[in-house]
Amino acid sequence: KPIEVKGATGTILTNFRGKANAAINELKGGKDFVYLHLEATDECSHHGNIKDKIRSIEIIDREGIGPIKEAMDKQGTHYRMMILPDHYTPISVRTHTAEPVPFMIYNSLSKADSKIQKFDEFSAIESGLYFDEGFKLLDHFLKK
Repeated sequence: KPIEVKGATGTILTNFRGKANAAINELKGGKDFVYLHLEATDECSHHGNIKDKIRSIEIIDREGIGPIKEAMDKQGTHYRMMILPDHYTPISVRTHTAEPVPFMIYNSLSKADSKIQKFDEFSAIESGLYFDEGFKLLDHFLKK
């Protein structure tokens, strides 16, 4: 079900914390799966704004991913989190492109993979884990 969040704009001025809190409330309320879409990095890329693209990634980490992970850790139950862009939008072309996107899957019961230290395109390629069809990635995530 879509959830209305006051101040949600789809830009770098969106209510990141409010969106994270809405996701947290759904999970605390018993939902098994929540999809949170944050559009700011894509919009910054369309405008060719590298400074705000970097800033939006930092805000997403601090105001989105961090609070959700913290809330889930406090609940003390097993959870998984997948983080990825929905597509590439390089600043150099300011539009969507078809390259495969990097993804990260966090499992609260697993230790970190020591060979992968960063979440970026180069580390994703180095991992060797690739899905040519998006639904296969979701299957992989749900089966882990």
